[in-house]
Parts: sequence; structure tokens; C-alpha cells
Amino acid sequence: MKVFVGLGNPGSRYDNTRHNVGWWALDRIAFDHGFGPFEQKEHSLVSDGSMSGQVVRLVKPTTYMNRSGLALLGLRALTDFSVSADMLVVVDDAVLDVGRIRMRPSGGSGGHNGLESVEKVLGTEDYPRLRIGVGVRPEHAGLADWVLSPMPPEDEETVLALLPEISAGAAVWIDEGIESAMNRLNR
Repeated sequence: MKVFVGLGNPGSRYDNTRHNVGWWALDRIAFDHGFGPFEQKEHSLVSDGSMSGQVVRLVKPTTYMNRSGLALLGLRALTDFSVSADMLVVVDDAVLDVGRIRMRPSGGSGGHNGLESVEKVLGTEDYPRLRIGVGVRPEHAGLADWVLSPMPPEDEETVLALLPEISAGAAVWIDEGIESAMNRLNR
């Protein structure tokens, strides 16, 4: 099984915020690949389906960003599952310009509290992650205020335009591996 984890915050007040672009990406993957609706299961919204003949689970933690890792506790119990080979975390990045995408096979949290929570629960930084640029935080803005605020319409349109490519890149990750997906998505 492959698992895509989109980090974000539950509740309608967060739907259009920068911090929820991981959820936006999973919604697009679900739509493009014919997944069923997301259903609440323990600490996350989950949708199961398949891509390229592979069983795939889409996971949107509902524990709020800073506690995202709690939704992944059950992954440690799965047999024949490797977080470094079978899981991809999709997350916002307030250090990247809007429209930039960075996929990496592993690495640190870069100060992102959601990734720090995932790493703490899983006990490793060795898992793929896809960072979606939501705009560099202005000097005068606090980070929490910046990522929890809605994007201007032109920035939102830029991110929404990336989602079909991210969805296609997710299929490339399953079919061809991380290197091919990085070559397709990184910009």
C-alpha cells in the first residue's frame, strides 16, 4: 500500500488558508483518480482507492497541524510498509515562492511544525515529502498569522493550477519512483 498524507487543519475556517494546501492536493488526487469520499477514521479523514494497480490511502490528519503525526501512529503497525518507500507527505512551505514545488526523498522539517510532529511520531526524517510554495512570509508578518491566512486570489489561482500536475506527479511516484517524480515536479 502507498499512503499520501496531506497536512492541514480541520474546519471550514481553515479551508482556504495557506496551511491547507496539502489537503487541496489530496482532494485533487482523489478526484483525478476516482477515490471515494473522505471518511473520518480515528485522527484523520481517509479515502482509499487505487492508482496504477496499487492500493492507495489518502490521509488528511484532523489533529491540527502541530499534532499531525498522531494520525500516523497506525502506520507503524502495518506489515510490509516502509515510510521511506511507501509514504509521501504533502505540505505547504512558507519559504518557497507561490507556485514552486520541492519534492525530496527525505530531509529535515525546515521548522515546519507539521513535519516535526510527523518525524517525532515516526522516529525518522527518512520519508518523501512534497512542499508546495505558498509565498514567502513578509518580514512584518508572524509565521502563524501568515500560514493561517487566506491567499490573495492570484496566489490561490497559481496553487490551484499546480494541483493537476501534482496529482499526475503522485502517479509518477508510484509508477516510476521518487527520482522520476522529482524530475517532473520540482521547479
